[in-house]
Amino acid sequence: MSLKFTLLTTDGGARRGAVETAHGTFQTPAFMAVGTAATVKALTMDMVAATGTQVILGNTYHLMMRPGGDLVEKMGGLHKFSGWHGPILTDSGGFQVMSLSNLVKMREEGVEFTSHIDGGIKHFLRPEDSVHIQHQLDSNITMALDECLHLPAPRERVEKNVEMVARWARRSRDAFVDRAGYGIFGIVQGADFADLRKKSAKQLTDIGFDGYAVGGLAVGEPQDVMFDMIATTTPLLPSDKPRYLMGVGTPLDILGAVERGIDMFDCVMPTRAGRTAQAFTRHGTMNMKNARFRDDAAPLDDKCGCPACKLSRAYIHHLVKCNEILGATLLTQHNLWFYQDLMRDIRNAIEQGNFAQFKKDFISKYTGEE
Repeated sequence: MSLKFTLLTTDGGARRGAVETAHGTFQTPAFMAVGTAATVKALTMDMVAATGTQVILGNTYHLMMRPGGDLVEKMGGLHKFSGWHGPILTDSGGFQVMSLSNLVKMREEGVEFTSHIDGGIKHFLRPEDSVHIQHQLDSNITMALDECLHLPAPRERVEKNVEMVARWARRSRDAFVDRAGYGIFGIVQGADFADLRKKSAKQLTDIGFDGYAVGGLAVGEPQDVMFDMIATTTPLLPSDKPRYLMGVGTPLDILGAVERGIDMFDCVMPTRAGRTAQAFTRHGTMNMKNARFRDDAAPLDDKCGCPACKLSRAYIHHLVKCNEILGATLLTQHNLWFYQDLMRDIRNAIEQGNFAQFKKDFISKYTGEE
């Protein structure tokens, strides 16, 4: 396996590392900007890079549906096609098994999707197909195809899920083509059952992957349950492989997960919030539709260096109220900038051995509570 992870230092459970890929190295803990359809919505790739983002995420299901793996491969892969020249991770399509459940039929062989675009054409995706499409996309990190369950879920259903995820993980690993600077991650499932999380982790580590994701969280369970499942899982994963918490999340979720040994994150939250007039700041979130910002001359966040923070809250409010596209662009870039500043500060705190104090101080400012 040719994806290289270097664990540089630790501070309690928090880890500081680096992942080397064929398209560059990214520092961990890392937040991946979500570029589902080969685009981070509302931004050019140069704008994404300006935020400090080092790695982005694409989605196999959506890119399979359009424009198709064959076309992306013909265009030279996702890097050339999208203009993003850094590392790329692609989700396998397993999340869409849950999010598009009314359009899905599960079988042992794979999953049948009815097109969410026109509701007619059916597509059958096996673990081998998902890995092949990700190879066509030329993503640096391939994810094994799994099935994500919504919580809460009955134990009997979760037991069947864990066993099938292991079988699909083996098939995905067998289908993956090893090459320099590329790797494949397995995905630990088990819902909110600690013993099933342990079982899934052992099954996947026995197969052997370049990295391990903790999946099936932030899908309906309380935050304390999510943290308990992370704390249950991470000690069972190899310390010399990166650990990825899928689809998480808020700044407070990220801090709690880093504390429990997670290295990589992705979430649509900062970009989706930017398109719906919400700004993340060091003192919490702000709804820029709110009339109190109409004549507010202050920047969104006086510690932020993004283009939006060179302007006033009043101007951002004006753009939002007028439904100007620039408002969504500025807020999206600002939110990603905020997230990347947070990740940089987390990395620095781990290096300096004061992550616990940093976490405490950040939460106090962000929530306004001691």
